Amino acid sequence: MAWVLVLLAGVLEIVWAFTMKRSDGFSRPVLTAVTVVAMLASVGLLSMSMKSLPLGTAYTVWTGIGAVGAFVVGVVVLGEPLTLARGLAAILIVSGLLLMKFASPA
Repeated sequence: MAWVLVLLAGVLEIVWAFTMKRSDGFSRPVLTAVTVVAMLASVGLLSMSMKSLPLGTAYTVWTGIGAVGAFVVGVVVLGEPLTLARGLAAILIVSGLLLMKFASPA
């Protein structure tokens, strides 16, 4: 169950990163509210996952999901450039996340 919680927390991190970008510096109230709620929910789920996952594992997986997810949303939704170096960096992050998951005692 802890892995499901950290996965959901990571997805919410992607949501808040995207809505924060769309909020135009917190000048759009609805998107600002979505950002804040998603942030709080993300951190709350991360906290719950840490009841059984090691700190380093949970935090690394959470930030990695958010980083790679935000990168993908940036490329697919916002039209940001996908270069070979950026794509390779995302692959390396995902590889590290998988290694962290499989090396975790929980």
